[in-house]
Amino acid sequence: MSEKLIDKSCAGFAEVLAAKESVPGGGGAAALAGALGVALCSMVGNFTSGKKTYAAVEDDIQRMLADAEDVRVRLLELVDKDAAAFFPLSQAYAIPKEDPSRAETLEAATKSACAAPIEMMRQIARSVELLEEMGEKGSKMLVSDVGCGALLARAALEASSMNVFVNTKTLSDRAWAEAAESEVDELLREYIPRAEACAASVMHRIRGI
Repeated sequence: MSEKLIDKSCAGFAEVLAAKESVPGGGGAAALAGALGVALCSMVGNFTSGKKTYAAVEDDIQRMLADAEDVRVRLLELVDKDAAAFFPLSQAYAIPKEDPSRAETLEAATKSACAAPIEMMRQIARSVELLEEMGEKGSKMLVSDVGCGALLARAALEASSMNVFVNTKTLSDRAWAEAAESEVDELLREYIPRAEACAASVMHRIRGI
């Protein structure tokens, strides 16, 4: 793949996502959704920064902006890392079943394919923490954007987890699979409710119900 997926236009990415192509797929879409969620956090921070009303939290806003930028960049990189991991996996599945090297090659490629979505989840968890804080300290005029970011983060977390589970279920190394699944389950248990609570808090502030 000569052109990076993240260098495509929005329309171009959506077009290749819809095409009869293996990548990008659910993993790349999840990473992009996560990047959009944390980008909304950054937008709120950038509009808040420098405002006299929020001078008391300026240092916090600057810290959050730096952290959010790091998360956004990492998630965008993971769009292409996820796609790159699919190629050796597809090649491994193409190895004839009678080939004695198939099982070992497929096992290694499957484990590698889990790396990007697990890292997506770690980064999205960071974004949820940032969105929570931005919802408390950022401009009240942009609180709906925090809520939208939280909803995107929630969806991205669950979508990323599916891309782990679809691979771990095929692994022969059950100890490795269970360790990976345990981390994923823990991230889901902690950060899905937090993302939902953040979004619900925003909705309450908007609608008052």
